[in-house]
Amino acid sequence: MANKITVALAGLGSRGKDTYAKAAKIHPDKIEIVAIADVNPKKVEMVAEEYHVPKERCYTSAEEMLKEEKLADVMFITTQDRQHVAQAIPALRKGYHLLLEKPISPDLDECREIVEVAKECDRKVVVCHVLRYTPVFRKVKEILDSGVIGDIVSINASENVGWFHMAHSFVRGNWRNKELSSPMILQKCCHDMDLYLWLADKKCKSLSSFGSTYLFKEENAPEGCTKRCLDGCKVKATCPYDAESIYLDSERIGARNGNTRWPLDVVTEIPTPESVEEALKTGPYGRCVYHCDNDVVDHQVVNLNMTDGSTMSFSMNGHTADFARHAQFCGTKGEMNVTMGSWDVEDDFIETTLFGAKLKTELIPASELSDDFSGHGGGDIVMVEEFVDILLGNREESPSITSLEKSVESHYCALAAEESRLHGGAVIELDDIRQKGSM
Repeated sequence: MANKITVALAGLGSRGKDTYAKAAKIHPDKIEIVAIADVNPKKVEMVAEEYHVPKERCYTSAEEMLKEEKLADVMFITTQDRQHVAQAIPALRKGYHLLLEKPISPDLDECREIVEVAKECDRKVVVCHVLRYTPVFRKVKEILDSGVIGDIVSINASENVGWFHMAHSFVRGNWRNKELSSPMILQKCCHDMDLYLWLADKKCKSLSSFGSTYLFKEENAPEGCTKRCLDGCKVKATCPYDAESIYLDSERIGARNGNTRWPLDVVTEIPTPESVEEALKTGPYGRCVYHCDNDVVDHQVVNLNMTDGSTMSFSMNGHTADFARHAQFCGTKGEMNVTMGSWDVEDDFIETTLFGAKLKTELIPASELSDDFSGHGGGDIVMVEEFVDILLGNREESPSITSLEKSVESHYCALAAEESRLHGGAVIELDDIRQKGSM
């Protein structure tokens, strides 16, 4: 392979155009974007100009791009959840290596099929479980692998999605409806299933799960609310989910306070106070959270029984003030507590306490581990860099790389959890999920 990796970028949403594509700017000597595709012509025009992609290499969809002969070394597939495998398999057969946005697929048969096709085509596929690449969790892995807290007996982990993120992405946004995207426990939490299995070096034997859409449904709409926040809603002054207060007036993200990045660049392509306000009047992000077409859960718990007899409890909650992951690793010699992903990196840390007559505690602030925590705690660009270096032959494929074969295990766990939830918390054996057909 040449000393530069060429990329065909399929999907120009926030992950594609604003996250992974940036690697080409950071490493222009290693990465070049040579073809792009998206159903939104404005996004295609903007990205083509930014990365100097010629018009003849701009496509109206991934499917149109895949009609061409192979255009690049790698295809980044960052389209919607249910499109991934249908685009990935022809891309593999054309000879592309893949950077594949998670989830792989909400369909078990598709998950198994793509593993087989990747083997058959001898192509490398990296799934975007970016948390493995963050400085915090790589340090956690180093400490756990050292054996300092002994064998891990149990893990208590939670993902605090955050009240605002829940409303933005999973009530109003692209991942609100599992038939259009995927179940919440897969879409949001396959990250967590992958992360903790990797950190603890565990494999799940069986699990059970409970959860529901507790708040965000029509019967909970307060009297006087309207179907759109800007249509004279009588309760907007007291509603925390008022779209105007979030997207326009919020000090942290509001357009009227000069903000232009995520999530505003999801609301409209070029965020200004005027364009955001117009988008709230007509688009999905201005809808009342009690009058959307959402059906994914807003809270869910999963209990996992590992093959070695250890256990894990995991909670996903959309009703939280902070936006972070918290984990407690309980070992035979000590305990580790981790917080990562807060608004402010100063709140993130790794704390290890060893048992004994005198408890010995070591605290590592996350801020000491890196100067860059942008993009999922610093993991996004590192993932792309390591994948490209593997393809260039500049590094060996490390055990931490999120290969397709490793990443699919998290999907088996997440889809088993959804099956359990739908059947009243029934215990699901993971071997049944790994080996059998569709549920």
